[in-house]
Amino acid sequence: MSRKKVDHMQFQEGMEIIQSDLMDKVLKTVEQYDYSLYTGRDVERVLAKDHLSLEDYGVILSPAALPYLEEMARKGMAETKKHFGNNVTLFTPLYIANYCENECVYCGFKATNKIQRAVLNPNEAEDELKAIAATGLEEILLLTGESRYKSDVEYIGNTIKLAAKYFKTVGIEIYPLNVDEYAYLHECGADFVSVYQETYNPDKYEQVHLWGSKRIFPYRFYAQERALLGGMRGVSFGALLGLDDFRKDAFAAGLHAKLIQQKYPHAEIGFSVPRIRPYINNADNNSKDVHDKQLLQVMLAYRLFMPFAGITISTRERAGFRDNVAGMVATKMSAGVNVGVGGHEEEQKGDQQFEISDERSVKEVHDMLVQKGLQPVYTDYIRV
Repeated sequence: MSRKKVDHMQFQEGMEIIQSDLMDKVLKTVEQYDYSLYTGRDVERVLAKDHLSLEDYGVILSPAALPYLEEMARKGMAETKKHFGNNVTLFTPLYIANYCENECVYCGFKATNKIQRAVLNPNEAEDELKAIAATGLEEILLLTGESRYKSDVEYIGNTIKLAAKYFKTVGIEIYPLNVDEYAYLHECGADFVSVYQETYNPDKYEQVHLWGSKRIFPYRFYAQERALLGGMRGVSFGALLGLDDFRKDAFAAGLHAKLIQQKYPHAEIGFSVPRIRPYINNADNNSKDVHDKQLLQVMLAYRLFMPFAGITISTRERAGFRDNVAGMVATKMSAGVNVGVGGHEEEQKGDQQFEISDERSVKEVHDMLVQKGLQPVYTDYIRV
């Protein structure tokens, strides 16, 4: 797509349109969500329940729920233990390319940012995969910048095939695809797709996505559904907290995930909770009003609303926060992370997407979990 500003709510040539009304449902419901209406009494009423309605979910995301975080944490931990036991799954991301054709104002990979760009060739990718596998990890998340030209679907598929030789679970976090393309990557060995809407506010979305294919809001919104139609076993949801009103974005992400769960009951559902981070040439990029308490509130709300969903806490967050939420609400953690291209076996080939906060190795995160009485899990799935 050219740098010409196109209508961000209209599909472009080559973008598959599926028969679904979920976007309209989410946007209309979020528009009516007013978290300022709720009081402490509403929160107490909700926390006395065993199962939460959508309105209940909105209540525990409201500012009125902040004084009740301890009670929410106790209830959230009980739900986590019930459905996940003491298990916390470990994985690491591998960036195989950082070329991007989008101009997203909050991201270090944006097309105009002057960083070192790179893409791993097959030999380099396999060296990285071997090095990561040697740490004991059995789950990998492959990431690219959003450039179909520099990291096309065939290239990603070939890298997935390499990854499947060394890892039992292969996830992808790449640009959105059509159903047949997701089906192809699933055949190559991908199991799980992560796509984050960034913000569910269409007006804000238009303001921060200046040009490129990512500017098209509905195509991104329906990525998880197309992935499931393509045979993927699981999908993950989330908003970039701090980009817009984080309470409304979290409400929208939870509703989006719930509707997908109801429509595709076989699908595994996951959440991630990224906050805006500084990146090369923009050290002031931050999540503004989303502090640790607010981030914890969002995670607990996800857990209480969707008890079966996995929740990932990434190395964007500091070690102390990650340690605190592990087992309480987070069921998946990254470890031994590098967010540049490569950097696990050989020298980093391309610059990083953002600054990480927790640089601990796999062993260090493993040992922390054991000390907390938790069970580090290296895979929860065996491909057949």
